[in-house]
Amino acid sequence: IQKLCDRVASSTLLDDRRDAVRALKSLSKKYRLEVGIQAMEHLIHVLQTDRSDSEIIGYALDTLYNVISNDLEEEEQEENLPKQVDDLGSQFTEIFIKQQENVTLLLTLVEEFDFHVRWPGVKLLTSLLKQQGPQVQQIILVSPMGVSRLMDLLADSREVIRNDGVLLLQQLTKSNAAIQKIVAFENAFERLLDIITEEGNSDGGIVVEDCLLLLQNLLKNNNSNQNFFKEGSYIQRMKPWFEVGDDNCGWSAQKVTNLHLMLQLVRVLVSPTNPPGATSSCQKAMFHCGLLQQLCTILMATGGPADILTETINTVSEVIRGCQMNQDYFASVNAPSNPPRPAIVVLLMSMVNERQPFVLRCAVLYCFQCFLYKNQKGQGEIVSTLLPSTIDGNSVSAGQLLCGGLFSTDSLSNWCAAVALAHALQENATLKEQLLRVQLATSIGNPPVSLLQQCTNILSQGSKVQTRVGLLMLLCTWLSNCSIAVTHFLHNPANIPFLTGQIAENLGEEEQLVQGLCALLLGISIYYNDNSLENYRKEKLKQLIEKRIGRENFIEKLGFISKHELYSRAAQKPQPSFSSPDHMMFDHEFTKLVKELEGVISKAIYKSSEEDKKEEEVKKTLEQHDNIVTHYKKVIREQDQELEELKQRLNTLTLQNEQLQATVTQQVSQIQQHKDQYNLLKVQLGKDTQHHNSHSDTFQMNGIQTEEVSKLKEELEEWKSKHELLQGQLREKESVIEKLKSSHLEMGTTDQSSQTSKSGSLEHNNELQKELEMLRSQMQLQSAEISKLQMENQKLQVMVPVKKKNLSFSLRAKSFKTCLYCLFCLCSYAYGVTRCGIFSCCQSQVQALSAEKEALKQHLDSSSSTVAILQDEKSKLQQEVAESKKEQDDLLVLLADQDQKLSALKIKLKDLGVPVEDEDDIESGDQGDEDEDGDEEEQD
Repeated sequence: IQKLCDRVASSTLLDDRRDAVRALKSLSKKYRLEVGIQAMEHLIHVLQTDRSDSEIIGYALDTLYNVISNDLEEEEQEENLPKQVDDLGSQFTEIFIKQQENVTLLLTLVEEFDFHVRWPGVKLLTSLLKQQGPQVQQIILVSPMGVSRLMDLLADSREVIRNDGVLLLQQLTKSNAAIQKIVAFENAFERLLDIITEEGNSDGGIVVEDCLLLLQNLLKNNNSNQNFFKEGSYIQRMKPWFEVGDDNCGWSAQKVTNLHLMLQLVRVLVSPTNPPGATSSCQKAMFHCGLLQQLCTILMATGGPADILTETINTVSEVIRGCQMNQDYFASVNAPSNPPRPAIVVLLMSMVNERQPFVLRCAVLYCFQCFLYKNQKGQGEIVSTLLPSTIDGNSVSAGQLLCGGLFSTDSLSNWCAAVALAHALQENATLKEQLLRVQLATSIGNPPVSLLQQCTNILSQGSKVQTRVGLLMLLCTWLSNCSIAVTHFLHNPANIPFLTGQIAENLGEEEQLVQGLCALLLGISIYYNDNSLENYRKEKLKQLIEKRIGRENFIEKLGFISKHELYSRAAQKPQPSFSSPDHMMFDHEFTKLVKELEGVISKAIYKSSEEDKKEEEVKKTLEQHDNIVTHYKKVIREQDQELEELKQRLNTLTLQNEQLQATVTQQVSQIQQHKDQYNLLKVQLGKDTQHHNSHSDTFQMNGIQTEEVSKLKEELEEWKSKHELLQGQLREKESVIEKLKSSHLEMGTTDQSSQTSKSGSLEHNNELQKELEMLRSQMQLQSAEISKLQMENQKLQVMVPVKKKNLSFSLRAKSFKTCLYCLFCLCSYAYGVTRCGIFSCCQSQVQALSAEKEALKQHLDSSSSTVAILQDEKSKLQQEVAESKKEQDDLLVLLADQDQKLSALKIKLKDLGVPVEDEDDIESGDQGDEDEDGDEEEQD
């Protein structure tokens, strides 16, 4: 070994050093001490200097592993050697980790992908953690990215390295919360659950077991990781683990181990020692994902191993403990029997059956206790099966099973039934009073006795210690905080003498526990006594204790309970765990009651009557206050309910308000969009109008809207009707003129006739004057209408320019106005001239008006024909525009198809190797040719 070490230290050739390290490796298992003492320093130097050669690094790591590890498999060891071997491995580990750089170097080597380096490095680091776990953990924790580098082992595709990486992380995460958190947040849960699924869940091999052990290390007593596990929805991925089926083909030892660890992992998440909030959230998650239902299926299945059934009962117990929703579900589970029975009844049948295994009976008791924990509804259902009005003679109930176990000959059944019944009364004064109504038929012909009386009868008969301890725990729980039950207990004159007799005697160590419980029961009878029985008032019972027992002796016997070893064990955790049936004495919840009452009873024994009176007054005051507080609690509860309802309504209204506001906002935005579109259209319409005004010499019918054309047509029709009305008036004037002519011809015949005609002409002149007034008013109206038409005509001329050849409508209106004015002048002139002048002037004016009338008719006809022609031209132009658009679309489609074909042909030509010029090259070439042609022309 010394020569080999010299070769490793002094050889310059790598091959020589490698051969020397290989020889040391072969010697390291048999001569572990010598190789460790002489070669460790040289091997560490090799790891530092020869990292480029993976083979020598692998040999060095294997040699160090053989020296440090305690797994000696190749040789038989003597009986006294393992202890020396353990010390040797620990000493070599201390030497190696003395320099922290060695561990850092090892972490760097573990990162190497080479199998011959990475695998020995993982094994060596695992061995170091086994020997000196806390020290190596601290070195890795302070090393940069130390834990993260080790997490990469779980992602290695080589199963050997991955599996050994799981073992390494097991050792790394032991009892170190900081490393546990780092590993958890490096996605360890996801990777481990994937490995378990790949390996077949509970049907997997040893790898599944290792992954489950690592998960337990990460989750046990680590609230942060438990919360991360729940928030990451990893509880839902646990459900397939328990889909084991209902087959009786046999369970392998590995499957039993895997399933046992899986159940323990569930219990870690819902352990009573966890914070209540975390436990409650995990319990709800297990119910919602169906995990509790799957566990109940295993619980009710047949053919499974006994230890799996026991652990499943314990797991279900902690999943339902204190969770009302899970407890209600468990109460509804039925066993697959004919007829179906509740699971609780089937479990109680196993608990009171003395042929069942002790561990299974303890598990059933724990399940029953967890079912009743903070479950007043379940407690009421159990007690109701004992009451006379609800007893069913055709089926076995939970209450009947408990009574049967309470009075059986098996002391373990007595104890379990008494503790189970005590849990049904825990912190529930109403049920304690109702249980006083239970009557039992002891034997044929004898009257029934109460359950309370039967318990005291059995207690006085001198049965086994375990039975008496169970009954005394039941009675103490029953009488505590229930004055009516205390009165019933004191009503039996044999009870107090029995208790005082048991306490006063000097018995052995086994009986001391019974004496302590009897003292506790007597103290409860004093403390909760309402003095309703004259012979058993508080003061008289105290005097009895002082005369027959002595106060100091009574306090000493009362202290036997809390000083007992089994009491201390039971007070540690809720689950009843006993090494043997003989150690089954105390219940966890009862230990809490003893802590609560021991000091109170000790004070009550030494109090005088005056102090008792004061205390009673204080109690009454407190009761009144409690009643007031209860009343206000009820009011507050109702107000809370109303507040919750109002909050729900408020939330609903808030949601509706938000929806309505969103709708209003959407509608406002739509209105704004419509306004913007309207303003844009107005601007576009103004631009179009300006465009039309700039081309005043052309008439575009496209700009004329249909509504404006219809208005023009209506106005033309109105003017036509007015024109016809004026023509009728002209005819009437012509007839008047004719009458004047005839009167003028008859004027020269006789003077009488002339006078007559003169008077007639005067009458006619009066009539003409009236008619002229009428015509004058009509002219004014017509002139106002004409001015309106002129304004509209000007607007139309701005919007729609008219061709120059058409006569202006304003001119026609002016001519018509002049005609009317001439007619008015003619008529007015007729009053001041002679009859002959009147007639000639009237004739000339009539002819002028008729000519003007014909001109107006012609202009109207021409304007209407012009409108019709323009409408035809508009329709033709629209058809031509539509046809041209269609032709353009067709041409675009043809051009697109042609371009696609050309590009496809160019690609094919390029594939065939034919040179093809791009369009840009061709265009540039054409441009060059054109330039050359231009130069030639210039030269010419």
